[in-house]
Parts: sequence; C-alpha cells; structure tokens
Amino acid sequence: MKEAFRGEFYQKVDSKARVSIPAAFRRILEAEDPQAVEGARHRVYMVYGGKSRTFVECYSRAGADALAEKIEAMELGSPERDRAERDLISRSVMVEIEPDGRIVLPAKVRAKMGFDVDEVAGEAAFAGFTNRFKLYRREVYDAENADDDDDGVDPLALVGRAARAG
Repeated sequence: MKEAFRGEFYQKVDSKARVSIPAAFRRILEAEDPQAVEGARHRVYMVYGGKSRTFVECYSRAGADALAEKIEAMELGSPERDRAERDLISRSVMVEIEPDGRIVLPAKVRAKMGFDVDEVAGEAAFAGFTNRFKLYRREVYDAENADDDDDGVDPLALVGRAARAG
C-alpha cells in the first residue's frame, strides 16, 4: 500500500501568493513523481474546477494520472465524461515545487480559494484525503468543519459497512 496524505496543516500565504506545502505531503508528492530526475523540480497537480467546490484538490503526478485514466474509461462523448474532463482536467494546473518546499498559487487557484487576486496574504488549510489533499482558505475550512457530522455514528462503522458491501 502506498503512502496516504493524512492530517490537517495550516500554512501562511504571503503577499506574493507563496505557501509552503507541509513536509509530510511533499514527501508523497516527491515519491509519486516518476519523471522528476536529479535537478528537476517535483510537481503538484491542482484541480480548481467544479462550481460548487470551495477548495482546490491536489494530486501527485501518479494520482493525477490515475484520475485521468478513470476519466478516459468513461464513455467518450457522454455528458458525464465531458463534465469530468472540463472540471477535473481542463480546469487544473501543474505547479512546480520550489526547492524550499513552497509553491506560488496561480490566479485561478487563488480565486477558487477565495483570495483576492491582488491582496493574497492569509492562511491556507491543507487537509489529507488518502490519495489527494484539499487546499482551502483557512476560514472556509474552519467554517465547513464547524458543523461536524456528529450524527452519533462511529466513522469506523462506516468503513466497516463499505468493506462488507465491496
């Protein structure tokens, strides 16, 4: 089993739209970037598509390739595939990671996160989701998690249900 993106991290975004990717996430991005040779920079693939999304979904090279393979398996010309290609492939960007672990957030990524394009400084929340991580503006992430799904169901029971169904 490959390493999973795990945990929540908060990082400052400076006035030049630079943010440091948490070290634990960088290690996975580096390990899953087969093209990166000595001297080449590692990459993160950032998906900013989807009108209702308040976050940017981030993948390693291997994760982005796996997502593209799933989309390619969909029926060519179907409305579902067209939407998946538009929102998950066309509305994405590859960003190189600087040697110090920082990236510069592209304008469309900043807009999706709710940062003012000209005045960016703030804080970002990185949230691990096994094969990917989500990047939010801190205030948005905190607000979305304020209403935790406390429905009395143990999350481990949900995992057990999925395992039995599969």
